[in-house]
Amino acid sequence: MHSPLHYTDFVKIALAQINPTVGDFTGNLAKILKVSQRSADFGARLTVFSELCVCGYPPADFLDKPAFLARCASSIDELRQATASLSTGVLVGVALPAQAGSGKHAVNAAVLMDKGQILLEQHKMLLPFYDVFDEQRYFAPATCQRAIDFEGERLAVTICEDAWNDKNFWPQRLYPIDPVEDLMKQKPTILLNISASPFWHGKIATRRRMLATIAVRHKVPVFISNQVGGNDSLVFDGSSFALAPDGSVLAQAASFTEDLVFAESQQVTGQTPLTNADETEQETQAAYNALVLGTRDYVHKTGFRKVLIALSGGIDSALVAAIAVDALGAENVTAIGMPSQYSSGGSVDDSRILATRLGIRFETLPIADIYHQFEATLAPMFTGRAPDITEENLQSRIRAVLIMAMSNKYSALVLTTGNKSEMAVGYCTLYGDMVGALAVIGDLVKTRVYALSRWVNRVGEVIPEAILTKPPSAELRPDQKDTDSLPPYDVLDPILEAYVERYETTAQIVATYGFPSSTVEQVVRLVERTEYKRQQAAPILKLTPKSFGNGRRFPIAARVQV
Repeated sequence: MHSPLHYTDFVKIALAQINPTVGDFTGNLAKILKVSQRSADFGARLTVFSELCVCGYPPADFLDKPAFLARCASSIDELRQATASLSTGVLVGVALPAQAGSGKHAVNAAVLMDKGQILLEQHKMLLPFYDVFDEQRYFAPATCQRAIDFEGERLAVTICEDAWNDKNFWPQRLYPIDPVEDLMKQKPTILLNISASPFWHGKIATRRRMLATIAVRHKVPVFISNQVGGNDSLVFDGSSFALAPDGSVLAQAASFTEDLVFAESQQVTGQTPLTNADETEQETQAAYNALVLGTRDYVHKTGFRKVLIALSGGIDSALVAAIAVDALGAENVTAIGMPSQYSSGGSVDDSRILATRLGIRFETLPIADIYHQFEATLAPMFTGRAPDITEENLQSRIRAVLIMAMSNKYSALVLTTGNKSEMAVGYCTLYGDMVGALAVIGDLVKTRVYALSRWVNRVGEVIPEAILTKPPSAELRPDQKDTDSLPPYDVLDPILEAYVERYETTAQIVATYGFPSSTVEQVVRLVERTEYKRQQAAPILKLTPKSFGNGRRFPIAARVQV
Protein backbone atom coordinates (compact mmCIF):
# COMPACT_ATOMS: atom_id res chain seq x y z
CA MET A 1 0.00 0.00 0.00
CA HIS A 2 1.55 3.31 -1.03
CA SER A 3 1.78 6.25 1.36
CA PRO A 4 -0.58 9.17 0.65
CA LEU A 5 2.45 11.47 0.66
CA HIS A 6 4.40 9.72 -2.15
CA TYR A 7 2.71 9.46 -5.50
CA THR A 8 3.58 8.26 -8.97
CA ASP A 9 0.21 9.03 -10.53
CA PHE A 10 -2.88 11.02 -9.62
CA VAL A 11 -6.66 10.93 -9.68
CA LYS A 12 -8.50 14.08 -10.60
CA ILE A 13 -11.55 14.41 -8.38
CA ALA A 14 -14.51 16.74 -8.93
CA LEU A 15 -16.65 18.07 -6.11
CA ALA A 16 -20.14 18.51 -7.54
CA GLN A 17 -22.15 20.95 -5.44
CA ILE A 18 -25.77 20.85 -6.60
CA ASN A 19 -29.12 22.12 -5.33
CA PRO A 20 -31.54 19.16 -5.22
CA THR A 21 -35.25 19.32 -4.44
CA VAL A 22 -36.81 16.79 -2.10
CA GLY A 23 -38.73 14.19 -4.11
CA ASP A 24 -37.83 15.59 -7.53
CA PHE A 25 -36.11 12.46 -8.80
CA THR A 26 -36.34 13.48 -12.43
CA GLY A 27 -34.88 16.93 -11.84
CA ASN A 28 -32.21 15.72 -9.42
CA LEU A 29 -31.04 12.96 -11.78
CA ALA A 30 -30.92 15.41 -14.66
CA LYS A 31 -28.63 17.66 -12.61
CA ILE A 32 -26.41 14.77 -11.58
CA LEU A 33 -26.04 13.56 -15.16
CA LYS A 34 -25.38 17.02 -16.56
CA VAL A 35 -22.70 17.79 -13.99
CA SER A 36 -21.16 14.31 -14.34
CA GLN A 37 -20.80 14.83 -18.08
CA ARG A 38 -19.22 18.23 -17.50
CA SER A 39 -16.90 16.74 -14.92
CA ALA A 40 -15.84 14.01 -17.34
CA ASP A 41 -15.21 16.62 -20.03
CA PHE A 42 -12.76 18.31 -17.65
CA GLY A 43 -10.92 15.05 -17.09
CA ALA A 44 -12.14 14.11 -13.62
CA ARG A 45 -11.90 10.39 -12.89
CA LEU A 46 -14.28 10.64 -9.94
CA THR A 47 -17.21 13.01 -9.35
CA VAL A 48 -18.44 13.34 -5.78
CA PHE A 49 -21.98 14.55 -5.04
CA SER A 50 -23.69 15.33 -1.73
CA GLU A 51 -25.62 13.32 0.83
CA LEU A 52 -29.06 12.10 -0.34
CA CYS A 53 -28.71 14.17 -3.52
CA VAL A 54 -30.75 11.66 -5.52
CA CYS A 55 -33.88 12.13 -3.40
CA GLY A 56 -33.10 15.47 -1.73
CA TYR A 57 -32.39 16.26 1.90
CA PRO A 58 -34.17 16.20 4.31
CA PRO A 59 -36.86 13.81 3.01
CA ALA A 60 -38.43 13.41 6.48
CA ASP A 61 -41.50 11.16 6.56
CA PHE A 62 -41.27 10.42 2.85
CA LEU A 63 -38.82 7.81 4.10
CA ASP A 64 -41.72 5.92 5.66
CA LYS A 65 -43.31 5.46 2.24
CA PRO A 66 -42.25 2.25 0.46
CA ALA A 67 -42.98 3.85 -2.92
CA PHE A 68 -40.52 6.65 -2.17
CA LEU A 69 -37.74 4.21 -1.30
CA ALA A 70 -38.53 2.11 -4.35
CA ARG A 71 -38.13 5.22 -6.51
CA CYS A 72 -34.78 5.89 -4.83
CA ALA A 73 -33.60 2.39 -5.70
CA SER A 74 -34.79 2.56 -9.29
CA SER A 75 -33.11 5.97 -9.66
CA ILE A 76 -29.78 4.45 -8.69
CA ASP A 77 -30.17 1.79 -11.39
CA GLU A 78 -31.16 4.46 -13.88
CA LEU A 79 -28.12 6.51 -12.94
CA ARG A 80 -25.83 3.48 -13.16
CA GLN A 81 -26.92 2.85 -16.74
CA ALA A 82 -26.84 6.50 -17.76
CA THR A 83 -23.27 7.02 -16.49
CA ALA A 84 -21.87 3.73 -17.83
CA SER A 85 -20.32 5.41 -20.87
CA LEU A 86 -18.80 8.31 -18.96
CA SER A 87 -15.10 8.46 -18.17
CA THR A 88 -15.81 9.49 -14.59
CA GLY A 89 -16.97 7.41 -11.67
CA VAL A 90 -19.87 8.88 -9.72
CA LEU A 91 -20.41 8.91 -5.95
CA VAL A 92 -23.91 9.90 -4.90
CA GLY A 93 -26.04 9.90 -1.76
CA VAL A 94 -29.42 8.17 -1.64
CA ALA A 95 -31.92 6.59 0.75
CA LEU A 96 -32.40 2.87 0.16
CA PRO A 97 -34.64 0.24 1.76
CA ALA A 98 -33.23 -1.19 4.98
CA GLN A 99 -32.75 -4.88 5.57
CA ALA A 100 -35.73 -6.71 7.05
CA GLY A 101 -35.47 -6.97 10.80
CA SER A 102 -33.49 -3.75 11.25
CA GLY A 103 -36.50 -2.00 12.77
CA LYS A 104 -36.23 0.86 10.27
CA HIS A 105 -37.48 1.49 6.78
CA ALA A 106 -34.35 2.99 5.23
CA VAL A 107 -30.59 3.39 5.21
CA ASN A 108 -28.70 6.57 4.35
CA ALA A 109 -26.31 5.37 1.65
CA ALA A 110 -23.39 6.49 -0.45
CA VAL A 111 -23.21 4.62 -3.76
CA LEU A 112 -20.09 4.56 -5.92
CA MET A 113 -20.62 3.54 -9.54
CA ASP A 114 -18.21 3.33 -12.45
CA LYS A 115 -18.54 2.03 -16.01
CA GLY A 116 -21.98 0.60 -15.33
CA GLN A 117 -21.00 -1.23 -12.13
CA ILE A 118 -21.84 -0.54 -8.47
CA LEU A 119 -18.50 -0.64 -6.68
CA LEU A 120 -19.57 0.38 -3.19
CA GLU A 121 -22.71 0.87 -1.15
CA GLN A 122 -21.67 2.46 2.14
CA HIS A 123 -24.27 3.21 4.82
CA LYS A 124 -24.14 6.07 7.30
CA MET A 125 -23.08 4.96 10.76
CA LEU A 126 -23.64 8.01 12.98
CA LEU A 127 -27.23 9.19 12.80
CA PRO A 128 -27.75 12.63 14.38
CA PHE A 129 -30.75 13.07 16.63
CA TYR A 130 -30.42 16.61 17.96
CA ASP A 131 -31.40 20.13 16.97
CA VAL A 132 -33.08 19.88 13.53
CA PHE A 133 -31.82 16.36 12.89
CA ASP A 134 -33.91 13.25 13.54
CA GLU A 135 -32.18 10.60 11.43
CA GLN A 136 -32.49 7.92 14.10
CA ARG A 137 -36.24 8.16 13.51
CA TYR A 138 -35.81 6.87 9.96
CA PHE A 139 -32.50 5.17 9.26
CA ALA A 140 -30.82 1.95 10.34
CA PRO A 141 -27.14 2.63 11.13
CA ALA A 142 -24.27 0.93 9.36
CA THR A 143 -22.64 -1.86 11.32
CA CYS A 144 -19.35 -1.79 9.40
CA GLN A 145 -17.45 0.30 6.89
CA ARG A 146 -14.85 -0.55 4.31
CA ALA A 147 -12.35 1.32 2.20
CA ILE A 148 -12.27 0.57 -1.52
CA ASP A 149 -9.52 0.61 -4.15
CA PHE A 150 -10.15 2.95 -7.06
CA GLU A 151 -7.67 3.98 -9.77
CA GLY A 152 -4.63 3.30 -7.62
CA GLU A 153 -6.05 5.09 -4.59
CA ARG A 154 -7.81 3.66 -1.58
CA LEU A 155 -10.99 5.57 -0.80
CA ALA A 156 -12.60 5.90 2.62
CA VAL A 157 -16.18 7.11 2.14
CA THR A 158 -18.04 8.79 4.99
CA ILE A 159 -21.46 10.43 5.11
CA CYS A 160 -21.73 13.80 6.87
CA GLU A 161 -22.01 13.07 10.63
CA ASP A 162 -19.60 10.15 10.31
CA ALA A 163 -16.80 12.72 10.21
CA TRP A 164 -18.15 14.82 13.10
CA ASN A 165 -16.95 12.80 16.10
CA ASP A 166 -13.20 13.37 16.21
CA LYS A 167 -11.97 13.22 19.81
CA ASN A 168 -9.09 15.53 18.93
CA PHE A 169 -11.45 18.31 17.85
CA TRP A 170 -14.58 18.10 20.00
CA PRO A 171 -14.29 18.61 23.76
CA GLN A 172 -17.30 16.34 24.22
CA ARG A 173 -18.25 13.67 21.71
CA LEU A 174 -21.81 12.59 20.97
CA TYR A 175 -21.05 8.99 20.01
CA PRO A 176 -18.85 6.23 21.49
CA ILE A 177 -17.34 5.36 18.10
CA ASP A 178 -15.47 7.29 15.41
CA PRO A 179 -16.03 5.91 11.89
CA VAL A 180 -13.09 7.90 10.53
CA GLU A 181 -10.72 6.40 13.08
CA ASP A 182 -11.93 2.90 12.25
CA LEU A 183 -11.64 3.50 8.50
CA MET A 184 -8.07 4.74 8.90
CA LYS A 185 -7.06 1.28 10.11
CA GLN A 186 -7.68 0.16 6.51
CA LYS A 187 -4.94 2.54 5.29
CA PRO A 188 -6.96 4.74 2.91
CA THR A 189 -5.16 7.33 0.82
CA ILE A 190 -8.16 9.69 0.50
CA LEU A 191 -11.04 10.46 2.85
CA LEU A 192 -14.27 11.43 1.09
CA ASN A 193 -17.24 12.96 2.88
CA ILE A 194 -20.61 13.53 1.25
CA SER A 195 -22.70 15.95 3.28
CA ALA A 196 -25.99 17.76 3.68
CA SER A 197 -24.64 20.08 6.35
CA PRO A 198 -26.95 23.09 6.88
CA PHE A 199 -25.70 26.59 7.45
CA TRP A 200 -25.79 28.53 10.67
CA HIS A 201 -23.64 31.20 12.23
CA GLY A 202 -20.03 29.99 12.36
CA LYS A 203 -20.75 26.64 10.66
CA ILE A 204 -18.55 27.16 7.58
CA ALA A 205 -15.50 27.92 9.72
CA THR A 206 -16.19 25.06 12.13
CA ARG A 207 -16.59 22.55 9.31
CA ARG A 208 -13.30 23.53 7.72
CA ARG A 209 -11.33 23.49 10.97
CA MET A 210 -12.78 20.14 11.95
CA LEU A 211 -11.90 18.42 8.69
CA ALA A 212 -8.47 20.08 8.64
CA THR A 213 -7.81 18.49 12.03
CA ILE A 214 -8.65 15.09 10.56
CA ALA A 215 -6.45 15.66 7.50
CA VAL A 216 -3.44 16.66 9.59
CA ARG A 217 -3.88 13.94 12.19
CA HIS A 218 -4.22 11.10 9.69
CA LYS A 219 -2.00 12.63 7.00
CA VAL A 220 -4.54 12.11 4.22
CA PRO A 221 -6.29 14.50 1.84
CA VAL A 222 -9.91 15.15 2.76
CA PHE A 223 -12.59 15.95 0.18
CA ILE A 224 -16.10 17.09 1.14
CA SER A 225 -19.02 17.68 -1.22
CA ASN A 226 -21.79 19.55 0.59
CA GLN A 227 -25.36 20.24 -0.54
CA VAL A 228 -26.35 23.78 -1.46
CA GLY A 229 -29.81 25.32 -1.49
CA GLY A 230 -32.82 25.92 0.73
CA ASN A 231 -35.33 23.30 1.82
CA ASP A 232 -38.06 24.63 4.11
CA SER A 233 -36.33 26.21 7.14
CA LEU A 234 -32.88 24.85 6.36
CA VAL A 235 -30.33 26.56 4.13
CA PHE A 236 -27.34 24.57 2.88
CA ASP A 237 -24.31 26.68 2.11
CA GLY A 238 -22.32 24.28 -0.06
CA SER A 239 -18.80 25.60 0.54
CA SER A 240 -17.39 22.22 -0.57
CA PHE A 241 -13.62 21.89 -0.42
CA ALA A 242 -10.60 19.63 -0.70
CA LEU A 243 -7.79 19.69 1.85
CA ALA A 244 -4.22 18.53 1.51
CA PRO A 245 -2.71 16.31 4.24
CA ASP A 246 -1.26 19.44 5.87
CA GLY A 247 -4.74 20.98 6.17
CA SER A 248 -4.27 23.57 3.44
CA VAL A 249 -6.95 24.05 0.81
CA LEU A 250 -6.56 22.34 -2.56
CA ALA A 251 -9.92 23.47 -3.93
CA GLN A 252 -12.77 25.60 -2.62
CA ALA A 253 -16.29 25.78 -4.04
CA ALA A 254 -18.42 28.87 -3.76
CA SER A 255 -20.90 29.35 -0.96
CA PHE A 256 -24.68 29.57 -1.50
CA THR A 257 -24.61 28.64 -5.18
CA GLU A 258 -24.11 25.54 -7.29
CA ASP A 259 -20.50 24.91 -8.24
CA LEU A 260 -18.06 22.34 -9.61
CA VAL A 261 -14.43 22.34 -8.52
CA PHE A 262 -11.51 19.99 -9.09
CA ALA A 263 -8.51 18.76 -7.12
CA GLU A 264 -5.81 16.17 -7.70
CA SER A 265 -5.55 13.39 -5.17
CA GLN A 266 -1.77 13.50 -5.03
CA GLN A 267 -1.25 17.18 -4.42
CA VAL A 268 0.57 17.29 -1.08
CA THR A 269 0.01 20.92 -0.17
CA GLY A 270 -2.49 23.56 -1.15
CA GLN A 271 -2.16 27.24 -1.86
CA THR A 272 -4.74 28.53 0.61
CA PRO A 273 -4.22 28.23 4.36
CA LEU A 274 -7.12 28.25 6.78
CA THR A 275 -7.46 31.73 8.29
CA ASN A 276 -9.92 32.84 10.92
CA ALA A 277 -9.81 36.42 9.59
CA ASP A 278 -11.44 35.52 6.28
CA GLU A 279 -14.19 33.59 8.03
CA THR A 280 -15.13 36.20 10.63
CA GLU A 281 -15.10 39.09 8.17
CA GLN A 282 -17.53 37.31 5.89
CA GLU A 283 -20.04 36.14 8.52
CA THR A 284 -22.51 39.00 7.97
CA GLN A 285 -22.33 38.54 4.22
CA ALA A 286 -22.82 34.79 4.66
CA ALA A 287 -25.94 35.35 6.77
CA TYR A 288 -27.40 37.69 4.17
CA ASN A 289 -26.60 35.30 1.32
CA ALA A 290 -28.19 32.45 3.28
CA LEU A 291 -31.41 34.44 3.65
CA VAL A 292 -31.44 35.29 -0.05
CA LEU A 293 -30.93 31.65 -1.05
CA GLY A 294 -33.40 30.34 1.51
CA THR A 295 -36.07 32.80 0.35
CA ARG A 296 -35.53 32.07 -3.33
CA ASP A 297 -35.65 28.30 -2.93
CA TYR A 298 -38.64 28.33 -0.58
CA VAL A 299 -40.66 30.38 -3.04
CA HIS A 300 -39.57 28.56 -6.19
CA LYS A 301 -39.60 25.02 -4.77
CA THR A 302 -43.16 25.53 -3.53
CA GLY A 303 -44.20 26.51 -7.05
CA PHE A 304 -44.49 30.29 -6.67
CA ARG A 305 -42.71 33.25 -8.30
CA LYS A 306 -44.05 36.35 -6.56
CA VAL A 307 -44.19 37.59 -2.97
CA LEU A 308 -45.98 40.25 -0.94
CA ILE A 309 -44.50 42.22 1.96
CA ALA A 310 -46.32 44.44 4.42
CA LEU A 311 -44.04 47.48 4.40
CA SER A 312 -44.39 49.47 7.61
CA GLY A 313 -41.57 51.97 7.37
CA GLY A 314 -39.61 50.01 9.97
CA ILE A 315 -36.25 48.29 9.77
CA ASP A 316 -37.55 44.70 9.75
CA SER A 317 -39.80 44.98 6.72
CA ALA A 318 -37.15 47.07 4.94
CA LEU A 319 -34.56 44.31 5.32
CA VAL A 320 -37.02 41.62 4.21
CA ALA A 321 -37.85 43.68 1.12
CA ALA A 322 -34.16 44.03 0.23
CA ILE A 323 -33.64 40.27 0.66
CA ALA A 324 -36.69 39.48 -1.45
CA VAL A 325 -35.49 41.68 -4.31
CA ASP A 326 -32.07 40.01 -4.33
CA ALA A 327 -33.73 36.59 -4.15
CA LEU A 328 -36.53 36.97 -6.68
CA GLY A 329 -36.03 40.17 -8.66
CA ALA A 330 -37.82 43.47 -8.15
CA GLU A 331 -40.52 42.56 -10.66
CA ASN A 332 -41.66 39.72 -8.39
CA VAL A 333 -41.95 41.74 -5.18
CA THR A 334 -44.93 43.90 -4.21
CA ALA A 335 -44.97 45.96 -1.03
CA ILE A 336 -48.21 46.92 0.68
CA GLY A 337 -48.42 49.86 3.07
CA MET A 338 -51.41 49.68 5.41
CA PRO A 339 -51.37 52.86 7.50
CA SER A 340 -53.72 53.38 10.41
CA GLN A 341 -54.62 56.51 12.33
CA TYR A 342 -51.50 55.91 14.42
CA SER A 343 -49.06 55.57 11.52
CA SER A 344 -46.71 58.48 11.10
CA GLY A 345 -46.44 60.25 7.80
CA GLY A 346 -42.75 59.48 7.86
CA SER A 347 -43.41 55.75 7.91
CA VAL A 348 -45.42 55.93 4.70
CA ASP A 349 -42.89 58.26 3.06
CA ASP A 350 -39.93 56.11 4.14
CA SER A 351 -41.66 53.02 2.74
CA ARG A 352 -42.27 54.75 -0.57
CA ILE A 353 -38.63 55.88 -0.79
CA LEU A 354 -37.41 52.36 -0.03
CA ALA A 355 -39.72 50.86 -2.66
CA THR A 356 -38.47 53.33 -5.24
CA ARG A 357 -34.84 52.50 -4.48
CA LEU A 358 -35.53 48.79 -4.68
CA GLY A 359 -37.58 49.20 -7.84
CA ILE A 360 -40.61 47.38 -6.44
CA ARG A 361 -44.31 48.11 -6.73
CA PHE A 362 -45.75 49.89 -3.68
CA GLU A 363 -49.44 50.20 -2.93
CA THR A 364 -51.28 51.57 0.09
CA LEU A 365 -54.43 50.18 1.69
CA PRO A 366 -55.42 52.47 4.58
CA ILE A 367 -57.08 50.60 7.43
CA ALA A 368 -58.51 53.41 9.63
CA ASP A 369 -62.05 53.17 8.24
CA ILE A 370 -62.05 49.38 8.51
CA TYR A 371 -60.76 49.64 12.07
CA HIS A 372 -63.56 52.00 13.06
CA GLN A 373 -66.12 49.63 11.56
CA PHE A 374 -64.66 46.79 13.64
CA GLU A 375 -64.82 49.03 16.71
CA ALA A 376 -68.46 49.79 16.09
CA THR A 377 -69.30 46.13 15.59
CA LEU A 378 -67.53 45.11 18.79
CA ALA A 379 -68.74 48.04 20.89
CA PRO A 380 -71.76 46.25 22.38
CA MET A 381 -69.56 43.38 23.51
CA PHE A 382 -66.86 45.69 24.92
CA THR A 383 -69.17 47.99 26.89
CA GLY A 384 -67.57 48.98 30.20
CA ARG A 385 -64.12 47.74 29.19
CA ALA A 386 -61.31 50.21 28.55
CA PRO A 387 -59.26 50.00 25.35
CA ASP A 388 -56.17 47.83 25.73
CA ILE A 389 -53.96 45.52 23.69
CA THR A 390 -57.10 44.08 22.09
CA GLU A 391 -57.53 47.19 19.96
CA GLU A 392 -53.84 47.21 19.08
CA ASN A 393 -53.95 43.61 17.90
CA LEU A 394 -57.11 44.32 15.94
CA GLN A 395 -55.15 46.65 13.66
CA SER A 396 -52.53 43.99 13.02
CA ARG A 397 -55.20 41.41 12.23
CA ILE A 398 -56.95 43.72 9.78
CA ARG A 399 -53.66 44.05 7.93
CA ALA A 400 -53.32 40.27 7.89
CA VAL A 401 -56.76 39.88 6.28
CA LEU A 402 -55.92 42.41 3.60
CA ILE A 403 -52.52 41.05 2.65
CA MET A 404 -53.83 37.47 2.59
CA ALA A 405 -56.62 38.60 0.28
CA MET A 406 -53.93 40.02 -2.02
CA SER A 407 -52.04 36.73 -1.70
CA ASN A 408 -55.07 34.75 -2.84
CA LYS A 409 -55.89 37.10 -5.69
CA TYR A 410 -52.37 37.37 -7.11
CA SER A 411 -50.99 33.89 -6.20
CA ALA A 412 -48.15 35.52 -4.28
CA LEU A 413 -46.66 34.25 -1.03
CA VAL A 414 -46.60 36.56 1.97
CA LEU A 415 -43.21 37.00 3.62
CA THR A 416 -43.54 37.77 7.32
CA THR A 417 -41.24 40.41 8.74
CA GLY A 418 -40.90 39.58 12.45
CA ASN A 419 -37.45 39.15 13.97
CA LYS A 420 -36.20 36.67 16.58
CA SER A 421 -36.34 39.17 19.45
CA GLU A 422 -40.04 39.74 18.85
CA MET A 423 -40.76 36.05 18.34
CA ALA A 424 -38.94 35.18 21.55
CA VAL A 425 -40.92 37.46 23.86
CA GLY A 426 -44.23 37.43 22.03
CA TYR A 427 -44.04 41.02 20.79
CA CYS A 428 -46.03 39.96 17.75
CA THR A 429 -49.68 39.31 16.98
CA LEU A 430 -50.95 35.81 16.33
CA TYR A 431 -53.04 35.85 13.12
CA GLY A 432 -51.78 39.40 12.62
CA ASP A 433 -48.24 40.35 11.67
CA MET A 434 -47.25 36.68 12.14
CA VAL A 435 -49.40 35.60 9.20
CA GLY A 436 -47.58 34.45 6.07
CA ALA A 437 -45.70 31.65 4.35
CA LEU A 438 -42.09 32.24 5.45
CA ALA A 439 -40.46 34.10 8.34
CA VAL A 440 -37.39 35.38 6.52
CA ILE A 441 -35.62 37.07 9.47
CA GLY A 442 -37.19 35.07 12.29
CA ASP A 443 -33.76 33.84 13.40
CA LEU A 444 -32.17 37.30 13.53
CA VAL A 445 -32.28 39.19 16.82
CA LYS A 446 -32.98 42.89 16.37
CA THR A 447 -29.38 44.01 16.74
CA ARG A 448 -28.38 41.64 13.93
CA VAL A 449 -31.23 43.02 11.82
CA TYR A 450 -29.52 46.39 12.07
CA ALA A 451 -26.12 44.84 11.25
CA LEU A 452 -27.43 43.20 8.08
CA SER A 453 -29.30 46.36 7.08
CA ARG A 454 -26.10 48.39 7.35
CA TRP A 455 -24.39 45.71 5.24
CA VAL A 456 -27.09 46.22 2.59
CA ASN A 457 -26.12 49.91 2.58
CA ARG A 458 -22.37 49.20 2.36
CA VAL A 459 -22.02 50.70 -1.15
CA GLY A 460 -24.94 53.12 -1.12
CA GLU A 461 -28.05 54.05 0.81
CA VAL A 462 -30.64 51.46 -0.21
CA ILE A 463 -32.47 51.46 3.12
CA PRO A 464 -33.19 55.09 4.01
CA GLU A 465 -31.19 56.43 6.92
CA ALA A 466 -34.44 57.54 8.55
CA ILE A 467 -35.49 53.89 8.82
CA LEU A 468 -32.15 52.93 10.35
CA THR A 469 -32.22 55.69 12.98
CA LYS A 470 -35.87 56.00 14.02
CA PRO A 471 -36.84 54.41 17.36
CA PRO A 472 -38.50 51.03 16.72
CA SER A 473 -42.29 51.19 17.08
CA ALA A 474 -45.28 49.03 16.23
CA GLU A 475 -47.33 52.26 15.78
CA LEU A 476 -50.48 50.70 17.22
CA ARG A 477 -51.17 53.54 19.70
CA PRO A 478 -50.10 57.18 19.99
CA ASP A 479 -46.33 57.73 20.38
CA GLN A 480 -45.71 54.03 20.96
CA LYS A 481 -42.12 52.76 21.23
CA ASP A 482 -40.87 49.17 21.58
CA THR A 483 -39.08 50.20 24.78
CA ASP A 484 -42.47 50.91 26.37
CA SER A 485 -42.92 47.14 26.63
CA LEU A 486 -39.42 45.70 26.33
CA PRO A 487 -35.87 46.36 27.51
CA PRO A 488 -33.68 48.12 24.93
CA TYR A 489 -32.56 45.67 22.27
CA ASP A 490 -28.90 45.93 23.26
CA VAL A 491 -30.02 44.52 26.62
CA LEU A 492 -32.77 42.19 25.40
CA ASP A 493 -30.76 40.47 22.67
CA PRO A 494 -27.83 39.23 24.82
CA ILE A 495 -30.34 37.85 27.31
CA LEU A 496 -32.24 36.05 24.56
CA GLU A 497 -29.11 34.63 22.96
CA ALA A 498 -27.96 33.31 26.33
CA TYR A 499 -31.32 31.88 27.39
CA VAL A 500 -32.74 30.67 24.06
CA GLU A 501 -29.61 29.60 22.19
CA ARG A 502 -27.28 28.48 25.00
CA TYR A 503 -29.82 27.49 27.66
CA GLU A 504 -28.11 29.55 30.36
CA THR A 505 -29.94 30.12 33.63
CA THR A 506 -31.11 33.46 34.98
CA ALA A 507 -28.28 33.45 37.52
CA GLN A 508 -25.67 32.76 34.84
CA ILE A 509 -26.97 35.58 32.65
CA VAL A 510 -26.97 38.06 35.53
CA ALA A 511 -23.42 37.03 36.48
CA THR A 512 -22.15 37.28 32.90
CA TYR A 513 -23.74 40.55 31.79
CA GLY A 514 -24.57 42.35 35.02
CA PHE A 515 -28.15 43.03 34.00
CA PRO A 516 -30.67 43.44 36.85
CA SER A 517 -32.14 40.09 37.84
CA SER A 518 -35.64 41.57 37.53
CA THR A 519 -34.98 42.39 33.86
CA VAL A 520 -33.65 38.92 33.08
CA GLU A 521 -36.55 37.27 34.93
CA GLN A 522 -39.05 39.41 32.98
CA VAL A 523 -37.54 38.32 29.67
CA VAL A 524 -37.49 34.66 30.70
CA ARG A 525 -41.16 34.82 31.68
CA LEU A 526 -42.06 36.33 28.33
CA VAL A 527 -40.12 33.65 26.45
CA GLU A 528 -41.78 30.81 28.32
CA ARG A 529 -45.34 32.06 28.00
CA THR A 530 -45.05 32.66 24.25
CA GLU A 531 -44.44 29.08 23.12
CA TYR A 532 -48.01 28.76 21.84
CA LYS A 533 -47.43 31.62 19.40
CA ARG A 534 -44.15 30.27 18.09
CA GLN A 535 -45.63 26.86 17.37
CA GLN A 536 -48.15 28.53 15.05
CA ALA A 537 -45.60 30.69 13.27
CA ALA A 538 -44.48 30.44 9.66
CA PRO A 539 -41.31 28.42 8.95
CA ILE A 540 -38.21 30.35 9.98
CA LEU A 541 -35.00 30.38 7.94
CA LYS A 542 -32.36 28.96 10.29
CA LEU A 543 -29.27 31.11 10.88
CA THR A 544 -28.17 30.21 14.40
CA PRO A 545 -27.37 26.91 16.12
CA LYS A 546 -30.66 27.20 18.01
CA SER A 547 -33.55 28.67 16.05
CA PHE A 548 -37.25 28.51 16.80
CA GLY A 549 -38.96 25.65 15.03
CA ASN A 550 -37.98 21.99 14.66
CA GLY A 551 -34.64 22.55 16.37
CA ARG A 552 -36.15 23.86 19.62
CA ARG A 553 -39.03 21.81 20.98
CA PHE A 554 -40.85 22.68 24.19
CA PRO A 555 -44.38 21.87 25.38
CA ILE A 556 -47.02 24.57 25.41
CA ALA A 557 -48.87 23.29 28.47
CA ALA A 558 -46.10 23.51 31.08
CA ARG A 559 -45.15 25.37 34.25
CA VAL A 560 -41.47 26.20 34.11
CA GLN A 561 -39.72 26.09 37.49
CA VAL A 562 -36.07 25.82 36.40
